[in-house]
Amino acid sequence: MRVSQDVLAVLDRATCEGNALSLTDLGQLDRKLYTDTNKVLEAAGGKWNRKAKAHLFDGDAAEAIEPIILTGEIVSIRQELQQFYTPAILAERVISEARIEAGMSVLEPSAGRGALAAPAYLLGALVDCVELDPKNVHLLASIAFNSVLEGDFLAVDFDPDFDDGYDRVVMNPPFTRGQDVRHVTHAVQFLKPGGRLVAIMSASIRFRQEPLFAGFRAFLDQHNATVEDLPVGSFKASGTGVNACLVSFDVGGE
Repeated sequence: MRVSQDVLAVLDRATCEGNALSLTDLGQLDRKLYTDTNKVLEAAGGKWNRKAKAHLFDGDAAEAIEPIILTGEIVSIRQELQQFYTPAILAERVISEARIEAGMSVLEPSAGRGALAAPAYLLGALVDCVELDPKNVHLLASIAFNSVLEGDFLAVDFDPDFDDGYDRVVMNPPFTRGQDVRHVTHAVQFLKPGGRLVAIMSASIRFRQEPLFAGFRAFLDQHNATVEDLPVGSFKASGTGVNACLVSFDVGGE
């Protein structure tokens, strides 16, 4: 079930507290928009509760609507919030856009199984990976990357006194709850002056209205970033219908 952009905008601005989702702060919605929104909320498992003046879900309301905002469809939460890997055709796009050359230093944060790190390595780059999943870390360690760090990338600090920075950062971070925005913002500090970052991100960064996303769009404008929507179904091979875009920009210094 496809969800209209008007309804997605309403869901994005709704107030979620625990298992309750409220539209009260949005003011009076026109009848059709409310009816369409209510159908989506009911399909996602929400039930209107007059006393609470909210739609109540069996679990966390924000988690119930997050995959809808990300995909533009009524989807299975369990399916859409699991980790999904970078299909080869998208990896080729990222590596091409990154303009990696032999001898460059390259970082793939949240590297998964190394879908971006591996082709960078084959181009002659010195590749470092950060990955949280121990099984993936074990796999990455079997490849001749420069280094593989096990841990949450957002908890990795950059120390300019000891770290030289990277020529390129290539990444396909988690999308849910703005994690892609946080990962990309965190990754910028790891770039050398004149370095380039290319990231696969949720297409919802274009329209979500929370301060995190509005601030990120301003950040992209400041860096003259290119944001290109990827074709619908780009992640079909990975078992998800999430809508995505390709973000690329350089940092100053050259």
